[in-house]
Amino acid sequence: MNTLLSEMVRRSLPIALLGLCSLGAAFAQPRLRLSETTVGPVSVAVGANGPARTIDATNAGSGSLNLSAASSVPWIAPTIGAPRTCSIIGGSTCIPVQIALNTTSLTRGIYTGIVTVSDPNAIDAPQTITVTVQVGGSVPDAATLFLPTTTGATTRTQFFTNSVIQGTPTTTSGGNWLSLAFDGASSFAFTLPYAIRATNPGLAEGTYNGSVAITGSTFAPDNKTVPVTLNVTSRPIIALSQRSLRLRLAQTAAPQSNFVNCTNDGLGTLTLAENPASVSAGAAWLTANRFPGTNFIQIDVNPSSLSPGSYSATVTINSNAANGAQTVPVDLQVIPAGPPQVSAGGVVDNATFAGNDELGRGTIAAVFGEQLLMTAPVAATSLPLQTTLSGVRVLVNNQPAPVYFASYGQINFQIPFDAPEGLTTVAVERGGTRSNLTAVRIANRSPRLLTFGNFPGYGIIVNQDGTYPLPASAGLGAAARPARSGDTLVVYALGLGPTVPTVASGAGAPTSPLAVVSPAPGVVIGANSIAQVDSIVPDFVGLTPNFVGLYQINVRVPAQVERGNAVPLYINFGAQVSNRVNLAIQ
Repeated sequence: MNTLLSEMVRRSLPIALLGLCSLGAAFAQPRLRLSETTVGPVSVAVGANGPARTIDATNAGSGSLNLSAASSVPWIAPTIGAPRTCSIIGGSTCIPVQIALNTTSLTRGIYTGIVTVSDPNAIDAPQTITVTVQVGGSVPDAATLFLPTTTGATTRTQFFTNSVIQGTPTTTSGGNWLSLAFDGASSFAFTLPYAIRATNPGLAEGTYNGSVAITGSTFAPDNKTVPVTLNVTSRPIIALSQRSLRLRLAQTAAPQSNFVNCTNDGLGTLTLAENPASVSAGAAWLTANRFPGTNFIQIDVNPSSLSPGSYSATVTINSNAANGAQTVPVDLQVIPAGPPQVSAGGVVDNATFAGNDELGRGTIAAVFGEQLLMTAPVAATSLPLQTTLSGVRVLVNNQPAPVYFASYGQINFQIPFDAPEGLTTVAVERGGTRSNLTAVRIANRSPRLLTFGNFPGYGIIVNQDGTYPLPASAGLGAAARPARSGDTLVVYALGLGPTVPTVASGAGAPTSPLAVVSPAPGVVIGANSIAQVDSIVPDFVGLTPNFVGLYQINVRVPAQVERGNAVPLYINFGAQVSNRVNLAIQ
């Protein structure tokens, strides 16, 4: 159970707590909707203005919107246009948010700004639009790549274009190791991801050269030849979980911690220097240190001595890696202190963290925003959970909900078991000052299976001997083994709704009698299984004793079952289906 607790702590569910939201009527206020919340990256020539963009705002509530727009940077000039008939949503009224890109003074590089669209009387307002420009284009002038001597190893450097391009790779040494590839799905927002890739065909340690000739771009500066240097090494190759940090904090906020995980994409053992992290000169607001006993670099940002404005610095990380010192740019925007602000669509379940979805009664949920708590993060330490934590409350349909963790940008709470079904509102109150409203949909049940963050796609599932049904490649040693036919698994979930007997919101689940979910969901194992035909009746479904809002499903693995390292599993209440998670079965 310790690994389960650690995993949930990683999701901001404090250990101490683990031991331990429809309107009845239609909204009577306007409700802001934006057609897009991201613009770019937009390629812009050096010394030129970028193309103007228009984002459509619509009203999903009643009344009318009264919008204003502001920019965080001087090179973005937003204005609100006159209402007009939407071209896509027939018959509806759109209010254009027009964004001018005044980029003539910007030198070559990548720049990002935020447009805030506000209406003090609207639900789901304010909302932000992130605008990114690539002055001088996105195709790099050169690329330096590192690969281990392992045959088949791959690496890449990614960039985004605004048009389809072609690339002709040429190598002058080492054979056919270089390519240009379209690198995944793109949105209608006209950004196309590409990657310069290197694959080791069996190269010995050494340096190899090549180039990629880019053609076909409608943005002329991107049509060029990119020299590529490949370093094949038997040494470690450091990789960072975050290549840059972009933060927005209020003046009086407590220092905020961010973590960069240093992993090894090469061979041998990655060793960080004794004092591996250093900060660029003059950035007294920034500190960086190795988190004891780990390869995590803790980067702390303290805005308390800064005036509102934008600040930039770098953190340099040193190690024994072949690719040398790594630099992490840190950009900080300091804003004036104000009331708490909840992000539109920022109320999500703590299993998938997926937005724009419904939440089941009793779900452990998170609300994201800014200035939610101005002091250091705090967790509740006793049960039942209270509805106020360090002066902070979460209001679901204007009623306080149990709270167990609060920080500057995130609060974890429980959707009350008696919250009304349907569309409702959530707000945060800090020291008596209330935030804006955001909308969320609540259902009686909305099943969500918990997943391991360290092993993406795999469920938090426990074998009957206390191990985890993960493949051997997970690296947990004796703590992991594939499940077997006849084993009883414990699958952990959120959002399964009310139980018999009922449990009060914020209370730890009882041990006797157990709080049972009735009717129980079916369990489906295998990619080709059909819920209506192949559902397995579980032995037990209910709240985990002494936990708040955590459910478990005890189910036996049948004799005839799909086998492999990534067998999908999900649960269903008839047509209501959970997310899918993987487990290993032998």
